[in-house]
Amino acid sequence: INIPGVMIVIVGTLGACMASQSLSVMIGLPKAILKAFMGGKGHDSAATVDLFVTMADKARREGLLALEGDVGNIHDEFTRKGVQLMIDGTDPELLREIMEIEASSMKHRHEGNFAALEFMGGIAPTIGVLGAVMGLMSVMSHLDEPEKIGPGIATAFVATFYGVFTANVLFLPLGMKLKNNSKHEMHALNVIIEGLMSIQSGENPRIVREKLEGFLTPKERQKKDDGGAESRQEAA
Repeated sequence: INIPGVMIVIVGTLGACMASQSLSVMIGLPKAILKAFMGGKGHDSAATVDLFVTMADKARREGLLALEGDVGNIHDEFTRKGVQLMIDGTDPELLREIMEIEASSMKHRHEGNFAALEFMGGIAPTIGVLGAVMGLMSVMSHLDEPEKIGPGIATAFVATFYGVFTANVLFLPLGMKLKNNSKHEMHALNVIIEGLMSIQSGENPRIVREKLEGFLTPKERQKKDDGGAESRQEAA
């Protein structure tokens, strides 16, 4: 444990990141890191498919205005906004454009967070080398004391270890996790956008299900099939 080495790497890396990133990114970064550690609440694409099939059936039988009473029960803000715009009679092309802009804005915010972590992962080893150089400078000032040279060099290189360790064990993996989370989020938003378009065009609920289930992984489809079979057995 070398407190000066830790301070050089952590403070130096954060300082370099603050110099390279916008203030809004730095303010939101702790929340993004906590979300990466804890795992944020993501979209359940399988549940989203069921929701849109149900709405498609109701809209086909009673019209889009019949969905007005269901808007308040939609917990996801992105989905709720899209459904409300659809009920308000927004032109299909305009509706898609609005929702895609919203999704693009969300993606841009995500990119700022994992780009900052990737930058920190790239700069931390260099800051560690700088810490090692500073330590070696101190060692060089005591060349007249041979017994201190070995321990001094070892202590100096601890900063390099801290830099490489934090980069490859913390910053880069967290950045990759946030990047993967963003990809899954964008995939889920595409499910919602296609669901809105299908309902607005008046497609058959079966067609809506077939189209949206194409976004699901085989595991998610199997889970849905198993859940549906259990429900039918309970009903019987």
